[in-house]
Amino acid sequence: MATTTTAPTASSSSAEGLNYGSASYRTYVLIVLTLVYTLNFIDRNLINVIAQPIIAEFKLSDSQFGFLNGLPFAVFYAFMGIPIAMAADRYNRVVIVALCISLWSVMAAMCGLATSFAFLLLARVGVAIGEAGGTPPSNSIIADYFKPKSRAAALSLFATGVTVGSALSNYFGGPIARNLNGPALKRMFEERDWQWALNLTDWSQVAGWRVAFVVVGAPGVIFGLIALFTVKEPPRGYSDPPSKSGVTERPSLMDTLRVLSGKPTFWAVAAGASIISMVGYGLVAFQAPLAQRLHGVDPGTFAIQFGGPLAITAALGTFCGGLIIDRLTPRLSTAVSIVPAVGMLLGIPLYIFAFMGSTEDLYSVSRPMWCLGVFFHFMYLGSQYTVGQGVVTQRMRASAIAILLLIIGLVGNGLGAQVVGWLSDFYMSMRLQDSGFGAQLTNALCRTPGEVAKLAPELQVACKSAYGEGLRYAMMTTVLLMLPSAFCFYWSSRTLQRDMIAH
Repeated sequence: MATTTTAPTASSSSAEGLNYGSASYRTYVLIVLTLVYTLNFIDRNLINVIAQPIIAEFKLSDSQFGFLNGLPFAVFYAFMGIPIAMAADRYNRVVIVALCISLWSVMAAMCGLATSFAFLLLARVGVAIGEAGGTPPSNSIIADYFKPKSRAAALSLFATGVTVGSALSNYFGGPIARNLNGPALKRMFEERDWQWALNLTDWSQVAGWRVAFVVVGAPGVIFGLIALFTVKEPPRGYSDPPSKSGVTERPSLMDTLRVLSGKPTFWAVAAGASIISMVGYGLVAFQAPLAQRLHGVDPGTFAIQFGGPLAITAALGTFCGGLIIDRLTPRLSTAVSIVPAVGMLLGIPLYIFAFMGSTEDLYSVSRPMWCLGVFFHFMYLGSQYTVGQGVVTQRMRASAIAILLLIIGLVGNGLGAQVVGWLSDFYMSMRLQDSGFGAQLTNALCRTPGEVAKLAPELQVACKSAYGEGLRYAMMTTVLLMLPSAFCFYWSSRTLQRDMIAH
């Protein structure tokens, strides 16, 4: 069934639509919402930057950390986004954005106060619920500030929050966790004679990762207040041209699903994008622990020298993938499907070569290969949106993308870190058995630094090797999942011309 909506439009609207507010104010609103989106990904990605200290403090298996970082967050993020988006269609969107920023920021800070795995898990769920309500209302606000001709550029700037936020979580979160721990804060308070602060807790026992969550998370409340008091709620449909105003038919979700059921291209791309997203989330979740276990690189150093550059390289890969597709499409009509498939095939050996590298070659060889692997990996990202909205009519594009993102979120974000965690624990157990000390050593024992220190030297070596090598082989196995993803994108090329709708 279709529903009808009435969009109020200014009587002076031109045939191309009408921007809302002055140019300078529109730019200000766009910057504020982009900063909010950036903050979203800073808070979301921070747990990956400081993963190993969290694993060590709570004595988590890699499977437990994968669960913490994956399925609960993905499920609440995916399904809470639907009712919040529906509320944004009916109520004040600026208020909803402000409330959601405040919620996810407070819950991110609460992660730093966690006293147990369950506490940390609940705080992460709170972050997911808050972040689920940030993006849909922001997109809607931007659409009502900018007329269609200017809207694509505005939304493109807004979308940079993903990669910029991921990079900043490394550049801020890593150094804070390394340099601004409890003892450092205690010295600072003593120098200023802030006795009230010294009495709050035993600062000598406060780990740097906890401080990072609080310092990075809490300021989001300020951004919420800025948005609430300085961003004006625009009239709905104000910027749309007259031909799109008034009473319009809006298809239901079931209408869109019925159309998509006859579009095999969409489902092939959805499958491929979900698998490659699972690889991406899994690698990002465990890349810092991998470097620490195998090469002794602390989280702060990894964030600056690896995490940030890798995030920037992913953005370059996404951008260059789009450029290559645009250039090739006149000569290869299926380039939007073929280029991502080729990129994944090129990325697999680069990733494996990087992960197999020695500590001596970490910076000279492994890091460049790792960056190249990431570059080719993320050449697919623009294609999933191009195909996802290109197989349906204009009035169904938003719904088609929402369905695509729901699938990708549940599979990719939900299972990525979990799969790597499972594989890591499995390979670690195998390595311990192969070491000849399987009767004396267990995964749980070898994950506990205090207990490992009490062991004989040869047992310590066996534990350290199994802990690092188990994760190394888990990462390499996960990379191989790019093969079926590449096949799915290639398979989508077989029906692409039939399913795509001409614009």
